[in-house]
Amino acid sequence: MFVVVGVTGGIAAYKAVAVVRAFVQEGHDVHVIPTPDALRFVGTATWEAISRNPVTTSVHDDVARVRHVSLGQSADLVVIAPATANSLAKMTAGLADDLLGTTLLATTAPVVVAPAMHTEMWRHPATQHNIGVLRGRGVHIVGPDDGPLTGGDSGPGRMSEPDVIVAAARDALAGAASAGDVRTDPVGGAEGDLRGLRVVVSAGGTREPIDPVRFLGNRSSGRQGVAIACAAADRGAEVILVAAHLDAEILAAASASPRVRIVRAGTAAELGLAVRDAATEADVVIMAAAVADYRVAEVSDRKLAKEQADGPEISLRLVQTEDILAQLAAGRAPGQTIVGFAAETPADGETLLERGRRKALRKGTDLLAVNRVGWTEGFEAEVNAVLLLDGRGELLAEARGDKRAVADALWDGILTLRGER
Repeated sequence: MFVVVGVTGGIAAYKAVAVVRAFVQEGHDVHVIPTPDALRFVGTATWEAISRNPVTTSVHDDVARVRHVSLGQSADLVVIAPATANSLAKMTAGLADDLLGTTLLATTAPVVVAPAMHTEMWRHPATQHNIGVLRGRGVHIVGPDDGPLTGGDSGPGRMSEPDVIVAAARDALAGAASAGDVRTDPVGGAEGDLRGLRVVVSAGGTREPIDPVRFLGNRSSGRQGVAIACAAADRGAEVILVAAHLDAEILAAASASPRVRIVRAGTAAELGLAVRDAATEADVVIMAAAVADYRVAEVSDRKLAKEQADGPEISLRLVQTEDILAQLAAGRAPGQTIVGFAAETPADGETLLERGRRKALRKGTDLLAVNRVGWTEGFEAEVNAVLLLDGRGELLAEARGDKRAVADALWDGILTLRGER
């Protein structure tokens, strides 16, 4: 097998040596394309010794063989490790100002990318947008992991270990072979597998007012719902995102997409009205928002002051809010898919699954994503883990990883459920 390994300019380039070695030891013909910045970390001699092939870095080298195109044409697999924020941006834009860029534009092989950068760069909306676009074009993203970084920092952004990258490359090849996948533009402008779908996604936590100052709320950051909306848009869908309370930096990722229209909502009642209105013409509705189960029966027009209380305690009468998800499921249009989320706190997996099954049957959803939440997981976390249950409560799949990876797994499950995959 003809394998191209692209190496961009990050300190994690030293780990890419093990990636190249693994492919060589498996008997593959490996060609390394380091960028000029990558050679500042690991030199040409090392790459040639490990790969057992000559290394060139310029489109002007070996012109007679048209090397700047022939490498991509010959490749059965392309792996980029590490992929810096800059290289991801260039891939997204389709820039071809070096040998690696021309190779990516010329190949029809599966492309596997292992990002590596500091946490702030990874979390930046521009980088997250680029990752989403590349995923939508069929590029396989591996990692990054959460762990120690250069300079004493720690967090998401560490390049995945070489054996994980090589295993992901094998999976990408196996998937392409089983699907008969021959892509003509893996890093070009493919519309994606959700093209033509009209999608509604709710995200964030509702706030139920107590008085003009206080409210009942929850710890939902809205990251998972926004990731679902962005994944849908990147894969070709037209999306309405009904956003409850969300931080501006989280919402920015969705705001950057021309396929996402944002509708704001504050309370459960406002969110229900907005979702039902948007759902009238939707093919898929996903209720990822954390909707308050209760609201205050009587909202005070003035701030409740301590001196007005009869003693050290105050009582609030709470009433249930409407069950938006159940209403959507009961009133679904023919062919419409209703997806819900269930945040549960049981410590053991069996209880979590059983609660999810009961809720799936009670709500009447087509698909229910059940995730465990707690003080340090689910809400306000970078990663998530969900069980996907069908309308009968049967376990279809499990997904875990960063919230974009979970979003893509959810969409894969929805397509399977709709018979479109």
